[in-house]
Amino acid sequence: MTRVIHVAKVKAKTKAKVAVTESNMRKAAARLLPNALVSTEMSFVQRELGASATQEELDAKIIAVRALPWASIVEPEREAAS
Repeated sequence: MTRVIHVAKVKAKTKAKVAVTESNMRKAAARLLPNALVSTEMSFVQRELGASATQEELDAKIIAVRALPWASIVEPEREAAS
């Protein structure tokens, strides 16, 4: 008699992506930081992460933005065309 052994297929777990919105950034900052992010920091996080990221990526970027020098966070002003 032949035995059939079933092997369970294990799917690689993908981490869920969340939208990088102002609301989600405010909630993450409230959990992780003693005070809220300012608009320049929020813009930087959105530029760096794009439209969506994992919660871990969002949390890491929110913590990291506080350690960065201000000059690297601020988006350079564009020259007005004459």
